[in-house]
Amino acid sequence: MDFALTDEQRMLEETLTRLVADQVTPEQRRAMLEAPAQGASPLWRTFAELGLLHMPFSEDVGGLGGDGTDVMIIMQALGRGLVPEAYLFGLVMPGQLLALCANPAQQERWLAPLLEGEHQLALAWQEHTARYDAFDISTQASQHNGQWQLNGRKDVVMNLGNAAATLVTAQLPNGKLGVFIVTANTQGVTSHTYRTMDNQPAGDLTLNSVTLPLENCLSEDAGDALAEVLALGRAALCAEAIGAMETACDQTLAYLKERKQFGLPLATFQSLQHRMVDMHLHLEQSRSMAILAATSLSLPADERDYKIAAAKAYCGESARFIAEQAIQLHGGMGMTEECYVAHYAKHLVMFDHYLGDSDYHLETVSEKLDAA
Repeated sequence: MDFALTDEQRMLEETLTRLVADQVTPEQRRAMLEAPAQGASPLWRTFAELGLLHMPFSEDVGGLGGDGTDVMIIMQALGRGLVPEAYLFGLVMPGQLLALCANPAQQERWLAPLLEGEHQLALAWQEHTARYDAFDISTQASQHNGQWQLNGRKDVVMNLGNAAATLVTAQLPNGKLGVFIVTANTQGVTSHTYRTMDNQPAGDLTLNSVTLPLENCLSEDAGDALAEVLALGRAALCAEAIGAMETACDQTLAYLKERKQFGLPLATFQSLQHRMVDMHLHLEQSRSMAILAATSLSLPADERDYKIAAAKAYCGESARFIAEQAIQLHGGMGMTEECYVAHYAKHLVMFDHYLGDSDYHLETVSEKLDAA
């Protein structure tokens, strides 16, 4: 199989690398995180101008028709710079669910402005009783007097505080999975927002007898569409983790070359060289798994989910290993806010928990193998 990038993909990679290097330095990233949420940021508007918001979507819905490799290139670049924009959770995942489930009028109302950078969305699928299982949920939706009524709670909704609306999954009386679009000011909706350990915006959403018009239902049978979106999200996360692992390895190696002990650079000590080799082995093996995930998105559902689960499990274990080694090789300063590798380590540890941790995905792989 040929894994070489096309000329257009190489141009995309080079453009993003320059953009992230110029606009997401450690100081700029800190300022972005501290800035209050007031509409689209300058960086988000730049993404829109470059067509990055259109890239992951098919031409049928106004996108540029990018495939899994294009998404991988974008996410790797964002991971290298720890870019604090909700490209995956605020654009790609809710946008793809809209593209798969929404009718033309709903797409015109919510998807078109999303692609133009006018607003962001969120996807609420996770519940504390179901952990990472998107289909074993307790949130219920039923029709009453020509309207939908929703009751339940969603946890760790990424990008909740910045979203113009949230796509909420709920169990229908017939046992199928429905998807509804809920705005923040809807009566009966309460939210508690916070930041995760790696400074990602998130929140918990409570729905107490929330009444919605019929047109706010995107689909009454969204199981397959949600599985496809989660697969895309996991593949994209693997690519982002590769970018973060690359930078963590580079920063650690640079520190070992600079820091001296007993009059010699730490990089001259064989035991530390072995640790760096182990970090790079995990990085390169994870890169192969991330490529596998990106190229598996068009496969039949069972094969797709099996390969992406294997990739997410391996990348999750590697991310945690590289984070731990980076901190160990930096010493005590590797845990401080001033040491930038600490931010990468936090993100890599949290990566393992987003959209299912290693244990969850290893269990999925095991079940697929047993059924084969």
